[in-house]
Amino acid sequence: MTSLPEREAIEIAQRLIRFDTSNFGDGSGPGERGAAEYVATSLAEVGWEPTLVESEPRRSTVLLRIPGREPGRGALVVHGHSDVVPAHAPDWSVDPFGGVIRDGMLWGRGAVDMKQMVGMMLAVARDMKRSGWLPRRDIALAVFADEEAGGRKGSHWVVDHHPEFFDGATEAISEVGGYSVTVEGRRVYLVQTAEKGLHWLRLLAHGTAGHGSLGNDDNAVTRLAGAVHRIGTHAWPLHLTHTVRRLLDGVADLTGTTYDPEDQESILRLVDALGPSGAFVRATLRTGANPTQLDAGYKANVVPGTATAALDLRTVPGTEEDALATLKRLAGPGVEFEDINRDIGLEVPFEGEFVDAMVAAVLSEDPDAAVLPYMLSAGTDNKALSRLGIRGYGFTPLRLPADMDFSAMFHGVDERIPLDAVEFGVRTLTHLLRNG
Repeated sequence: MTSLPEREAIEIAQRLIRFDTSNFGDGSGPGERGAAEYVATSLAEVGWEPTLVESEPRRSTVLLRIPGREPGRGALVVHGHSDVVPAHAPDWSVDPFGGVIRDGMLWGRGAVDMKQMVGMMLAVARDMKRSGWLPRRDIALAVFADEEAGGRKGSHWVVDHHPEFFDGATEAISEVGGYSVTVEGRRVYLVQTAEKGLHWLRLLAHGTAGHGSLGNDDNAVTRLAGAVHRIGTHAWPLHLTHTVRRLLDGVADLTGTTYDPEDQESILRLVDALGPSGAFVRATLRTGANPTQLDAGYKANVVPGTATAALDLRTVPGTEEDALATLKRLAGPGVEFEDINRDIGLEVPFEGEFVDAMVAAVLSEDPDAAVLPYMLSAGTDNKALSRLGIRGYGFTPLRLPADMDFSAMFHGVDERIPLDAVEFGVRTLTHLLRNG
């Protein structure tokens, strides 16, 4: 029978989806204020006293400290974000901001990334207050703004302006980890212990402006096109971090196979054993750089003096400077680089008391499962928290169907999450906070 916290988690996530918190990255979106007020109200109505802070009008974050039974232990940050990437409604089979429940799933932008986790967090916090139980550790609960644009108006701003909120915190949990994949018929839960570095760049190519009918050996568009082609087709070498090696070793044990860490084909066979979610892992085997935008000129018969492109560079942790040097070499002369957004890569150990507590929480609900670490190819607000020395993990526990392409749900069309996965998550999160 579904418990009250499990029902509330779904209802809260459904309500949150109905707030359009689209983040276009240029300040033009509606902001998170409406969703943040709802989050604060849902906590206040059971007796908590949350704080709503804003980096600028309507860019709203909600903060709440919950005392634990053992205040001498390091506090745990439990965090999510309320903004979402935009959704083009004509592409969807449902209203992306309707919070539709259909076919045993909750549909809508943010159903996976990550309003379902916010719903779980709030439902568990509400149950604490109503039922009178305390977590083992102090909890710093945060629902941040602006994660989808790098967190400069959310988590990074809170770290800069309200670092006292995180006093005593040693670990954090958030999105894109703790979900299940199926390997050889056995569920394996992937806890995120690393994430790639993030570097969004603008390339500026310079040349000589002139009439389009004349010869031009100093054409900015040609120069930029060559740079973009070389960068976009560059074969980055394999670079397996400790986290990725630990994951591959675990999958090899589960499948009864071996692999050569220098041989891409044998590695990819193991990655394929992870099913659709192998797409997450495949992108962590090496640094990658994708050109994403191009802009030049104002008329078809005028050669412009400048041309620009945007680039999304995701680096293996610890290789950021080497990767940037490679990009500049590939771009060649006459091309400059400007930062759009830049943040570090992370890697934390898959060992210790808190990791044991996460594993125990999963096994309390799924005792025959295995738990392995993995690296996220994208980034989370754990990057901001790392500046305070807080070790961040991806742990949004979800028991998923074996055939679900979970990676495709992130920023995808018809984003959706099984209701029973959310219910599982509430039970597992409760176990972790009671005992971790």
